[in-house]
Amino acid sequence: MSLPPEKTSELKQIIQSHLKKMNIHGKIQEVLAETARVDPGSGRLSEEDFRRALQRRGIIDDVMKDLRFSQEKATKTASGFPSKPFSHYGDKEMTELRQNPSRQYLHLQVLGGKAFLEHLQEPQPLPGQVSSTFTLYLHFRDQRFGSKPVPCTCEPDMRENFLLELCRDNADGGKVMDAASMLSICDPIHFVLIKTDISGETTLVSSYFLDWRPVLSSTNSKTCFAVELMGVGSECKVPAGVLTVNLELYPPPAVNLSADVISTQQSLERTRTAEKDRLFLVYAKQWWREFLEIRASHQSKLVKIFAQDENGVNRPVCSYVRVLRAGRLLESSRHAARFVSLLAHERAPMLGGGTGKQEQWCTLMAFLCRGKGDCEDHATLLCSLLLGFGLDAYVCMGTKAKGVPHTWVMTRGTDGTITFWESLTAHRYLHRPVDPDAPPLSPQPKPSSPYRTVGCVFNHQTFMANCQPSDSVELCVFDFQNPSRWKAMSEEALRSVCGPGSCTSLPPLPPLCAPSLDPSAASNQLEMEMRYLVYEHRKDLDLGTVWDDHLCYLLSSALSAYEMERCTGVSCGNEEFQDAVRRAVPDGQTFKGFPIHFLHRNARRAFATCLRSPFCEEIICCRGDSVRLAVRVWVFIYPENACAVWLMFACKYRSVL
Repeated sequence: MSLPPEKTSELKQIIQSHLKKMNIHGKIQEVLAETARVDPGSGRLSEEDFRRALQRRGIIDDVMKDLRFSQEKATKTASGFPSKPFSHYGDKEMTELRQNPSRQYLHLQVLGGKAFLEHLQEPQPLPGQVSSTFTLYLHFRDQRFGSKPVPCTCEPDMRENFLLELCRDNADGGKVMDAASMLSICDPIHFVLIKTDISGETTLVSSYFLDWRPVLSSTNSKTCFAVELMGVGSECKVPAGVLTVNLELYPPPAVNLSADVISTQQSLERTRTAEKDRLFLVYAKQWWREFLEIRASHQSKLVKIFAQDENGVNRPVCSYVRVLRAGRLLESSRHAARFVSLLAHERAPMLGGGTGKQEQWCTLMAFLCRGKGDCEDHATLLCSLLLGFGLDAYVCMGTKAKGVPHTWVMTRGTDGTITFWESLTAHRYLHRPVDPDAPPLSPQPKPSSPYRTVGCVFNHQTFMANCQPSDSVELCVFDFQNPSRWKAMSEEALRSVCGPGSCTSLPPLPPLCAPSLDPSAASNQLEMEMRYLVYEHRKDLDLGTVWDDHLCYLLSSALSAYEMERCTGVSCGNEEFQDAVRRAVPDGQTFKGFPIHFLHRNARRAFATCLRSPFCEEIICCRGDSVRLAVRVWVFIYPENACAVWLMFACKYRSVL
């Protein structure tokens, strides 16, 4: 079993409680006494001899037999349907499905992995040893699942059961579908394999779309086959590993289809999609030629019609944006911006040197499972969520300072107000264009945003290129109805390749998953770890540590106000916090506080970062008379277990000159 570093203390507590319940210390004393009686002249007992003695008595086997760690936690997707990220179904459940099938299911079993050659030299981890892990995530028709993490080896022991419901919306009135009806369900099963290293950093290993319909032609509606997972990005044509998968339909259809019927249907879908893609490509080339004929300078504008996903597939950029509703998981558009900003920013890795940028946009499922991505991934997700909240939202492509390419989001109000949303920080900027024809002495608005140029804007049904004389943001007028300022693509052409159900090659839209973490438990755990680190640090400096629990509690209101301000842009509660601190700090004493924000829950990383701040180090290493320390941690949990961690150190003391 493998655990991240922040779970180590929890694991120790579980083991200690278990050993105490088994009276393991009494049994060890009995073994020591018995060994001394049997061989009194042997001298000092070695550790190996003692281990063998415990093994002969069966004590080690008893401990390991009873010790179990469960990671199953039920979550809900944004649609409200329950989804188990750690889903396991035994023989009892399968028997009940066969006897009384009220719905139709696809039972997917993962029977193990092999040929993950990148981990060929890694030894098998010992029980309890922390190691890198693989986690397999699945998405199928508004359902998301995830496996238990298993150690990264050449042949990972990944054995999981997933029960995928074929029809969740009861559109057929509860009737059982026949094989021909099921053949029309062209939604693939999306596999996403994530590697998590010992520090908690995640890496996208593979993203694979499985067409499950060959099971309709199998005997007893059951088939077993190998799935070759390919790499991502620059390694998209290199195999990453192989999974053995078993598929079975519950209940099986009365009449199976022939393999020729299924292959013919798949061929027709591929042909139809390829023809739509070809026609759109022809149109896009003609549109681009017309755009270049307007001005020669348009050749250098940042206008991007297609983008490669993690599998190296070129898709229209409009297909990366969908209308995404978060149900009750996000309260408002501001909370949506805050959630997206909590997903870490990381450029696509590039093999070799150079300062260029690796071209890789991610499907939404891969982005959410990995929990981090580039600015394009953040912007398309934020735009999708803002569209779900009913805003007129667009993704903007342009540059920031020094000509660095960047992607952000823009919304248009009904009164013509233009607002820029930075998806990496959740900051909002009101856009007021400069009037180049105004008199020289007339006042002009100052640029409020960090963006310098804009080449194109798009959403799920619109793509427009900036054809104004200058692509400078401060001069840009976002009047999309004016063809002399913006050249738009045909909405019908975009709908043919990006609209719902337009083609089978578009990845299905996954729902957001509700958080499975307990905010109170996560906050308490991290706070206890921070207290221990502060105590050990002051102990090394020969300083005592006395905690003021009341002051610790008072810091909560400040941390809550900080998070509210990040979400809504409104600051509140500061007066009450200051008044409470004045009451808690006696006259003649000094109060100091240091708040800091993190996107992770690794206590040692956070503490090391805090010590790099001179002001925070001054608080932690405070010297004086009647020194009392306080630390408060508040973990705010968002969908997908995205965390906003607020930490505040404080001290009060009487200064001695």
